[in-house]
Amino acid sequence: MNTIPDLVDAVWHKSSYSDGGADNCIEVADSFPGAVPVRDSKSPGGPVLLFPDGAWSAFIGGVKSDGLR
Repeated sequence: MNTIPDLVDAVWHKSSYSDGGADNCIEVADSFPGAVPVRDSKSPGGPVLLFPDGAWSAFIGGVKSDGLR
């Protein structure tokens, strides 16, 4: 059964690729087994995307290898 994790106490981290500006940043929360919550840093009360951890790892691997052009 799939359940949506309770994100009330989530600790969010801004992307290390952020240039320190307020625009175009995402935040990711850790400590959710099997899932990676992601949100827009400009809208912390807005919607959250929930990715399977394997899909998120593949995405990050593609970003790091510059393979997502």
